Amino acid sequence: MTDVTVAKARIEIDAVDLELLGAVNRRLELVRALHEHKRATGMPLRDAGREDAMIANLQEANAGPLSDAGVDRLFRFVLDLIRTELHGA
Repeated sequence: MTDVTVAKARIEIDAVDLELLGAVNRRLELVRALHEHKRATGMPLRDAGREDAMIANLQEANAGPLSDAGVDRLFRFVLDLIRTELHGA
């Protein structure tokens, strides 16, 4: 016997997971294009100040229930993941 509540929640969670996957892939494409431009113009690829400001802005915009610390961990993970995907480092 399948619990209807569990089944509905899993369907919604699966849909959100697909949205997250799409968003991360889109971000990766955008950063790849930005890095191509930065390389072509001799700009540094990483801007730690920009990363910190981005996370602060996201924390300010966050309506929860994710905590500010959670926002920080999530987006630092995303930044690291993108760097690894693009540069293997």
